[in-house]
Amino acid sequence: TTAPSSTTSHFTLNFTLTNLQYTADMDTPDSRRFISTEKVIKHYIDPLFRRSSISSVYTGCKVMRFRSGRHRSDTGVDAVCSYKNNISMGRFDRETVYHELSTMTNGVTKLGHYSLEKNSLYING
Repeated sequence: TTAPSSTTSHFTLNFTLTNLQYTADMDTPDSRRFISTEKVIKHYIDPLFRRSSISSVYTGCKVMRFRSGRHRSDTGVDAVCSYKNNISMGRFDRETVYHELSTMTNGVTKLGHYSLEKNSLYING
């Protein structure tokens, strides 16, 4: 018999940082500001997923865009995250992952040195 094949599946991750001021150069994915900000965001997001229930299948996140938040000092983050979809994992449970991330970010308030807008975390939202 052959091993079960695994395919890559994706889910969206959205949240708002309340202490990162959005600037126009964050619109451009190849700008220095976009690249450096994405690197910092991934530095904080990756360890969360590596400690979550999907840690064994998680393969990473890519920031697709930054957007202006409701207030001047807010920046929204839209990312697409990937995981290996295999039979042993069962189905992806976005509620479980949401609750785990919520707990690991102090009730959706802290992501590293960033502050999160309390009701801004969405998984496949």
